Amino acid sequence: MTVDLHFVVPGPLDQLTGGFVYDAHMVAGLSELGWAIRVHNLSGSFPGPDAVARESLGAALAGVPARARVVIDGLAMGGIPEAIEAQERRLRLISLVHHPLAEETGLSALDQQRFAASERRALAACAGVIVSSAYTARGLSAYGVSAGRVRVVVPGTEPVPPAVGPGPGQPPVLLCVASVTPRKGYDVLVSALARVADLEWTCVCAGSLTRDPVCAGAVLGAAARAGLVERLRFVGEREGAELESLYHGASVFVLASHYEGYGMALADALAHGLPVVSTTGGAIPFTVPAQAGLLVEPGDAEAFAAALRTVLDPEAHRRGELAAASLRHARELPTWRTAAAAFADAVRSLTP
Repeated sequence: MTVDLHFVVPGPLDQLTGGFVYDAHMVAGLSELGWAIRVHNLSGSFPGPDAVARESLGAALAGVPARARVVIDGLAMGGIPEAIEAQERRLRLISLVHHPLAEETGLSALDQQRFAASERRALAACAGVIVSSAYTARGLSAYGVSAGRVRVVVPGTEPVPPAVGPGPGQPPVLLCVASVTPRKGYDVLVSALARVADLEWTCVCAGSLTRDPVCAGAVLGAAARAGLVERLRFVGEREGAELESLYHGASVFVLASHYEGYGMALADALAHGLPVVSTTGGAIPFTVPAQAGLLVEPGDAEAFAAALRTVLDPEAHRRGELAAASLRHARELPTWRTAAAAFADAVRSLTP
């Protein structure tokens, strides 16, 4: 069977992060459109590659037939430019950049410089780049990528029933859906919640506690020291019906992220008609319209707490206004089927 597209990802495709969920939907969507897709699941450590990762990516690309179209997730590509350069003339390579590696929170200045230089080299060896937001597309000019080599394919968001919130007489439920890693700003969220402990609320955080155990331990410790253990629940990763139930029972969506390349959980919150309290980090203002959310500077726990106080005030009616705007905006969001069709067009145009 002739393969129409090879899709290279750094590990199993069923991981519950925005990037992997996006990749999985594109693979499924392209298959439904009749494309023959082969997924290459790499071994090793990414994005700071170990020897296994380097060997795995090199072998995967070397095994692809000449002139084949290959989409490589940027998490796998950006740290191993030599593997991309080795195949630049033989394969039709496209990088899928969810966000530049150097933008990850917690990197040293030296690591930022290394990732930026490495990803610049890798991107230069690709025929084109697909990104998930206009914000990320703009930022690629700093990596020497011309606008003509970039295509924006926004993630899909499926229509869902509006959230109903908690039952009568119950306090508002705040929901955060994100892995517990430094970039997601859980330390800021905990600090902000401690500042509004005088108000009625509970908060549920759904996301991996094992991707960065050190960060998770620090966040859980901070919550305990702030006396929030009874009101702030970390339930681990959730998907499918369990995740939908959390959205459906929420009152407000919160995300104190320092940076997002798009923010799929934010779009899901809008689809459920939830008011959003988040930050201006990265592409978030491009994903959450001003009418639907209160956005503050990343890292500012005091400002985040003030925004929480605004949406939790039953007399201000702000929560209802933001919720209505979320539902209006959600009607304009593409579905995953639409996104897959746009992805197919992007691949064709970048690798004619």
